[in-house]
Amino acid sequence: MTHNVLIGGEAGQGMDTLSTLLETILKRHGYHIYTNKDYMSRIRGGHNFIQVRFGTEPLHSHDPRLDVILALDEYTIESHRERLGEHGRILCDDAFAPEEDMVLALPMVSYAKELGNPKVFGSVAVGALLSLMGLGRDVARTVLQESFKEEIADLNLKALEKGYGLADQVFQPGTPPDEETILIHANNAIGLGALAGGVAFYSAYPMTPSTSIMGYLAGKQKAAGIIVEQAEDEISAINMALGASYGGLRAMTGTSGGGFSLMVEALGLAGITETPLVIANIMRPGPATGFPTRTEQGDLSFVLSAAQGEFPRMVLAVRHPQDAFDQTVRALNLADKYQMLVIMLGDQYIADVTRTVAPFDFDGLTVDRYLGDPDDYGDGQYKRYDLSQGPVSPRLYPGQVPGEVVLADSDEHTEEGHITEAAGVRVSMVDKRMEKLELLREEMIEPQYTGPEKPDVVLIGWGSTHGPLQEALQILADDPDVSQNVGALVFGDLYPLPTGRLTELAQDQPVFVNVEQNCTGQFARLIRQETGIVCGNSILKYDGRQMSAREIAQRVRKEVLGQ
Repeated sequence: MTHNVLIGGEAGQGMDTLSTLLETILKRHGYHIYTNKDYMSRIRGGHNFIQVRFGTEPLHSHDPRLDVILALDEYTIESHRERLGEHGRILCDDAFAPEEDMVLALPMVSYAKELGNPKVFGSVAVGALLSLMGLGRDVARTVLQESFKEEIADLNLKALEKGYGLADQVFQPGTPPDEETILIHANNAIGLGALAGGVAFYSAYPMTPSTSIMGYLAGKQKAAGIIVEQAEDEISAINMALGASYGGLRAMTGTSGGGFSLMVEALGLAGITETPLVIANIMRPGPATGFPTRTEQGDLSFVLSAAQGEFPRMVLAVRHPQDAFDQTVRALNLADKYQMLVIMLGDQYIADVTRTVAPFDFDGLTVDRYLGDPDDYGDGQYKRYDLSQGPVSPRLYPGQVPGEVVLADSDEHTEEGHITEAAGVRVSMVDKRMEKLELLREEMIEPQYTGPEKPDVVLIGWGSTHGPLQEALQILADDPDVSQNVGALVFGDLYPLPTGRLTELAQDQPVFVNVEQNCTGQFARLIRQETGIVCGNSILKYDGRQMSAREIAQRVRKEVLGQ
């Protein structure tokens, strides 16, 4: 059982505060939460909304259906009223409330003014909403007292009581489960994973929707003993991170597509110097500025080959907060192990979705540095790019061994790190670097498959489509008109592409359908390139808004099953 509350209005009207209070209150009651945001690239005005979904079972996607609209302006009512269910309600200020049975007019602004603080108007709405849902006020009182200073909290408590008395119960939210959860979004999970993975240096330039990674780490840098540097631009950010990594620190940077474009030349520097680095690219629609606050999976083809020349890299996509945490730790370890570039892909949707998940398990996590043994070197014996020990040469950092110089150069180089134009050395160095991909293939994790053993249709997704695909499968399974067996294969590791599970499923010749948030089916193209397997159908979306589970299920019925 789930319910959906939409909070909508103009930027600057306090929607974030309202949604945070509501999320916290509902979580304290024990419900599972899934909150997604739709916001414009402006500080004031426009139309923004936040949708809070809660229920008694774990939630993996947003749902377009609404039970309550909390409207802070008239435009929100006009834009979303058609999504209300049969018993839906609209909560709004009495100054612009339409005279309809579903509308509950609240004296939000006028009562807040009576209390002497216009900012407490939202607590009137929270009180009415709790009453509609049949939830008590004790938890809300505690949250308000924790969230505000005493004087402001008292005013909010009065506003809460006012709103609570204006509504009667309409909905039955069900009994919440007795489960321990945390409330988090994927960007914070990436930040937490970076800390757990031993990151010591993070540099970035603020760019939506990646900025919250830097914000999280900046808030923890004193307690964690790390350095977080806000650079003047993305070129500086990646070069600072490369310098820190060369100097022996575990380093990372983050950006979005436009900033990643500026980093491209430095990707090649990381490749030829074999310097470990993790880059989080939290995607948004391009090209150029594109839709700066919207979502898309449009950068995959770009990151697979960005920068001049050929050098090994790993590309992965985070699928949910737990995955974001685990993959960040893993990315940092693998970057060190193979002295290479690891690119993590997310997008605005997964970056901004706040959801309840089981607490992360820190037991068993390791921080593996893979540094050379200083006792093996001295008297100028060290060769940074030693060819005699396989594709991964022993790595020291400057000053680690007295008398040893650690050379790094953007030109092709000898084993010692000196510039060379010798054809034979060039071939040896290129082969050495590219052989790392063969070792990396053994590390790749197969995609998650959900569904029947022998499916008729396999939906293939990656990254943030994971949650919507899981719920879409359930919707299709519950539909008596759907007779075909439908499964979903969702990739986290993208390159080198793990092909085992995909090849195994292909033996029974199901219809493969790629489900992607881009225009050209970039992941389907990668699959065809690496395996020869062709997706017979595509479900694509590139309007800047994420596909919901219901939208996927509807399009499968219509576009794949012909219903």
